[in-house]
Amino acid sequence: MSQVRLEVADYVAVVTIDNPPVNAQNMDLVDEIIATFDSFNDRDDVRVVVLTGEGKCFSAGADLRNRPDLSAPGARWARNRKVREVSYCIMDNAKPTIAAVNGPALGAGLGLVASCDIIIASQNAVFGLPEVDVGLMGGGKHAERILPHSLVRRMMLTGYRAPAEELYRRGVIEACLPPEELMPFAMDMARNIAAKSPLATRLAKDSMRTIENMTLRDGYIYEQGNTAKLATSHDAAEAVAAFVEKRPPVFQGR
Repeated sequence: MSQVRLEVADYVAVVTIDNPPVNAQNMDLVDEIIATFDSFNDRDDVRVVVLTGEGKCFSAGADLRNRPDLSAPGARWARNRKVREVSYCIMDNAKPTIAAVNGPALGAGLGLVASCDIIIASQNAVFGLPEVDVGLMGGGKHAERILPHSLVRRMMLTGYRAPAEELYRRGVIEACLPPEELMPFAMDMARNIAAKSPLATRLAKDSMRTIENMTLRDGYIYEQGNTAKLATSHDAAEAVAAFVEKRPPVFQGR
């Protein structure tokens, strides 16, 4: 049975993690997420993705009740590779991804959130790395991409779960909303992005992903290269023409 639901309409793909009761991540779910996000790279009908969870939880992290047998030679290495790739399939994806965090995002769940481009959350959401309480280590490196130094260490050393309101106050997430407003807000933002040139959003995400670990000089040079690619495109010419003619642009992604 599938643990990932996918709905595509108006260039927006909604990916829902659906493994009740807490959307824990087993290896089958990890494989499904990877396959789903990989497919978006080749789909012209998808320009932006919204990732959320079914029920009251976004994802409580790794599935501790059904952990695989890792005693066979190579088993642990193979599992670790998949666990890494489930984040990279989102980070490296050509299409921007909005995390609509409907409830707790813990451990590997926080890793998924940190891999998205934009984060919004319900007031019911909490974020944490509780692995210290179950004899494991958390994904501190992913958390450090979006969270302050001291907060990440507090999470890893104490199991502290930060409420969405705190992360909104700290400027980590874009919105902290009543539960019933979360998906409408996410879909409005997704449709806003989907209305832009798909080539422009693709190059913008490529720039943001690539320059993250570059020096200022090298990063800006890379951005200028993508700017040049966009400036000579059909979509750029269409944007100018639409502005002059006072009409909505019709983008073709080229």
